[in-house]
Amino acid sequence: MAEEGNAESGDFRDKLRRQSAHWLVLPELFEHFEDYAQDGRVRVIAELNIMFKGGLEAARAAALAVLAAANIDSKRLRQARQTPSKLNLFLSLTLAELRTLDQLKRGRRPDPFPIYKVWADQKLKPFAGKPLRTIKADACLATFNAHGRDIVVAVADSGIDGRHAHFVQYKNLENLPDGLRHCDFSKDGKSHGRSALRDEYGHGTHVAGIIAGSYMAQGEGAVTILRQEHIEDSEHLGDEGETQTIAEHNKSPIELRGVAPEAKLLSLKVLDADGSGYASNLIAALEYVFDLNDSGRKTKVHCLNLSLGYPFEAAWYAAGQSPVCVAVTRLVRSGVVVVAAAGNDGSIMLQPEGAGRAKRIGLAQSINDPGNAEAAITVGSTHGESPHLYGVSYFSSRGPTADGRMKPDLLAPGERILSCSPRSAVERQVRTAPGTRITAESICYREESGTSMAAPHVAGAVAAFLSVQNEFIGRPEEVKKVFMDTCTDLGRTREFQGAGLIDMMRAIQSV
Repeated sequence: MAEEGNAESGDFRDKLRRQSAHWLVLPELFEHFEDYAQDGRVRVIAELNIMFKGGLEAARAAALAVLAAANIDSKRLRQARQTPSKLNLFLSLTLAELRTLDQLKRGRRPDPFPIYKVWADQKLKPFAGKPLRTIKADACLATFNAHGRDIVVAVADSGIDGRHAHFVQYKNLENLPDGLRHCDFSKDGKSHGRSALRDEYGHGTHVAGIIAGSYMAQGEGAVTILRQEHIEDSEHLGDEGETQTIAEHNKSPIELRGVAPEAKLLSLKVLDADGSGYASNLIAALEYVFDLNDSGRKTKVHCLNLSLGYPFEAAWYAAGQSPVCVAVTRLVRSGVVVVAAAGNDGSIMLQPEGAGRAKRIGLAQSINDPGNAEAAITVGSTHGESPHLYGVSYFSSRGPTADGRMKPDLLAPGERILSCSPRSAVERQVRTAPGTRITAESICYREESGTSMAAPHVAGAVAAFLSVQNEFIGRPEEVKKVFMDTCTDLGRTREFQGAGLIDMMRAIQSV
């Protein structure tokens, strides 16, 4: 394959660029095939032509026939047939197979062509107490009984630890209404087994614990807490080595709860044990929720949290028009509030000319997908206790979008957020405080930072809001407007803060 990739001529690349409006296969896949390929194949998303005569079912059948005509092997054809998506086909192709598909399209065989575009299947990554007071969740709980009761929030992430004590009191993961079932999409398929309630990586459990659940540690030492400690002398630890994790036991009774403690959580596992996944896994999960809600006719899942994504590449598609963003938009139009993390690309390490060492430089237009979707509530990060003083977190991705739209939409706490963690995910090297051990009985919580932690504060706030203001169920655009109109201005530029800091009390009182 390496020889084939190197044989790609400059004339061929130039021709692809000149005809960029008409290409079928993303030109980047031809030019940098080896960068995307594993074992000689690259994972792709074949987007079906929605204008095909006979509709999507006819387009799907014709697309499978085209793949067969391109001499795609039987294993990959079977993979395409089993795609859990109505709008796309997921499969892995060689460079020769990509070229054959491209030639079929150029020869207009058939015409119209049933496949609209063939995209790279992007790798996903996670955007990894007192913050509840910062967004006034505690006041809403006391004043409006805003527990999130009877509201379902889906979490597309690395799974949720179904055994964690944080989710026991309110049975957040059990007895889901309307026959809803947790689902695992992380293995290029769909599984309803217990695997969606296992979280080897730990990110999804942490995110879910911010949204819902509660645990009251009555006795001293009942909870093992992993904290992020800043290291002053980080010179020898690399540019990113500024914190280390310390394990300690709680020294007094402590209540740890989510924003909407009684909300039900639907685990949609799209990341594996290493925190890796693909856009196709996420698209399958988004379409699964769309189908659960009967295409918008009955809202069973009210909100979806997306604390993951990938950096947006403007040369590939218009901002907000990637297959993932299209799936998000479709889901919002069906009645689901979609909350997306803005991303953690707000600054990069650069070494200015003449400088002795690299330093952090702010980066505009750094919103990640799926946060580029216009209909999503895209969330940036701020300090958990002093947002007015510290403003927008240095890592939080900034707007505007590549096509000039204002993002992020608003801010929520995302720095050193304490939430639950699977024991298996913390049994790694940590500096343990004297007398502290992580055992089989340990109930673990840990601090994490990122827009991944900011987004679930908003998803929890949406659940709490809908449990009080039921008439807004199934009206996600109006829910977004309510929250944006009632934000607290932190006095930062719109490209950094959006509408400002989320204010739950003001949102509930405004309608």
